[in-house]
Amino acid sequence: MAYLIKRLLLFIPTLIGVVSLVFLILHATPGSPATRVLGEHATAESIAQFERRMGLDRPLFEQYVDFIWSYARGDFGKSYRTGEPVLDQILSELPYTFHLAVAGMFIAVLLGVTIGILSAVKPNSLFDHLGRVFALLGVSMPVFWSGMILMIVFSLNLRWFPIIGVGAQDDPLSILYHLVLPATTIGLFSTGVIMRMTRSSMLEVLEQDYIRTAFSKGISDVRVYLKHALRNAAIPIVTIIGLSFGGLLGGAVLTETVFARHGIGKYLVDAITWKDYPAAQGCIFSISLMFLVLNLLTDLIYGLLDPRIRRD
Repeated sequence: MAYLIKRLLLFIPTLIGVVSLVFLILHATPGSPATRVLGEHATAESIAQFERRMGLDRPLFEQYVDFIWSYARGDFGKSYRTGEPVLDQILSELPYTFHLAVAGMFIAVLLGVTIGILSAVKPNSLFDHLGRVFALLGVSMPVFWSGMILMIVFSLNLRWFPIIGVGAQDDPLSILYHLVLPATTIGLFSTGVIMRMTRSSMLEVLEQDYIRTAFSKGISDVRVYLKHALRNAAIPIVTIIGLSFGGLLGGAVLTETVFARHGIGKYLVDAITWKDYPAAQGCIFSISLMFLVLNLLTDLIYGLLDPRIRRD
């Protein structure tokens, strides 16, 4: 319990710091939301009326206090552009981003851990060299570039998958069909990172005496690798998986834009374009909250994998 309390005490000030920084950065950017929403030809009177209605004419400190108090009450405000509650819009877009992040993480973990284990089992083999090249390519390709390459090859040329869209939400097969390319795009980067961490962690564990003892007892290779070696190498792998999943939420911004998908990422891009402060703040707060929750869950998993951590 003390382990959990310590993590929660770090969780709250971190979240407050993130939302405060976001608030200051958005308000420090040049330009007025009124000009974006009303258009370049808006009169000074209409701009002043808009800023007065939205509270933008008040001192920045007063706006900040209202911002913190509203978020403490779970009120994200209303979008400047649509007039709809930001929280309702985020909740409606969240499932699309969640589907994309989970599918991308599934691909990354499946490929990254599998290739990493096989590379560690046969170091400096042809498979190991090919795996390291694959990992290097994965971490080197920007998401927007690899997404467009996949679209050109598998959508425009081969016509195997759709270019844009999220599919019919009442049809799971349609959702999966539309997820293949964007999930592969967002998962390739994390695959390389997870593969390299899995390989290095497994190589370190496989050199330990207890692994050689397990082999000498006649235990099957698969059991030694998966039960004895992988479990003891799991903590750094779990760390990178947790961080990668949070990174996928950020990568969804570009992926959803490239594939014209609904989701928090695309909603955030539109909010920043229109200088829609409440919408942008709500999106970044939601992404940050999910990232911090994932880190908290990762810390708790540490305690399950290694009870010694709970006593630190």
